[in-house]
Formats: sequence, C-alpha cells, structure tokens
Amino acid sequence: MSTIIPLADVDPALIEQLLDSAFEPARHTRTAYKVREGTEWLPGLSFAALDEDEMLAGTIQCWPVALTDSAGRKHPMIMVGPVAVLPDLQGKGYGKALMSAALTAIDPRAPLPQVLIGDPEYYERFFGFSNAFTGGWSLPGPFEQRRLLCRTANPAVLPQDGMLGPWRG
Repeated sequence: MSTIIPLADVDPALIEQLLDSAFEPARHTRTAYKVREGTEWLPGLSFAALDEDEMLAGTIQCWPVALTDSAGRKHPMIMVGPVAVLPDLQGKGYGKALMSAALTAIDPRAPLPQVLIGDPEYYERFFGFSNAFTGGWSLPGPFEQRRLLCRTANPAVLPQDGMLGPWRG
C-alpha cells in the first residue's frame, strides 16, 4: 500500500534520482522536456508515492503548458507527467495511484484540458485520455502523433491545430 504526499515535501535531489532511475539521465533530451521548458511544475497537482517503508517509490509532476493555435491564441492546459516509478516497483499500482491523485486534484469548477505523451491504450482505458482531438497538434521536437493524448470534459474548447509549448502567461 502506498502513501501519497505532496511532491513539494520531497527533497529535489531524490526526485531527480528517481527520474534518472525510471527514465535514464538522457531523459532531458526528450520532446516533453521542450514542451515544458522554462516552467516550474505545479505543486498543487504534483505528488510522490511512498512504499510501505516510507521510501520514495514514484512521482508525478504536472506542468503549465499552452497550445498556441494558428491565429496565435494561447489555450492553457496542464501537461501530466512524467509519471515515474522505480523500475523494481513498476506494475504494483504506484503509477495508477499517482495519476489518480493528480487528476483528482484538478479543480472540477474550472478544469483545464490535460495533455500527456503516453500509451493511448493504457491512458484511455484507465483515465479517459484520447488522441481523437490531437491529430493537428505539433510539439517542439520528434514524437509519435498517436501518443499525444488529451483529456477534457468539453472537447469543443480544443483547437484543431496548434503548437504545444510552455505556458508563460
């Protein structure tokens, strides 16, 4: 059984060590890092999972991003991820618990669309993410179009095209 705590309560060095273990140090070259470049993760939506010994088992970070449409308008969104779990603890439910914590923390009175890059079969089945509305979206680096996913209560607010990048106000 895991304990979920605010990520802000975890030593940043431990977070970086966990991310390196889960994704390897070359993770910084991934396109997702370019999408959120220059922003800070959102403390109210970012969490850590502790194992039964109160040791760090996993983390989730959420980031302020925006889709800039072809007319130059910015549509704010929340980028979910990375969801990172120590390799020897993967498949034990930590990732699902972290995703549930982050998605539950989003204010239902004014929910921004959430985006992530991930396995569509998994994230659609368990969390309602889909690539049905992201076919015309671009990222600032290489990516598989089918893995760009979005979750929103109102798909009508989503632009058909645009470039996803950091939200800077």
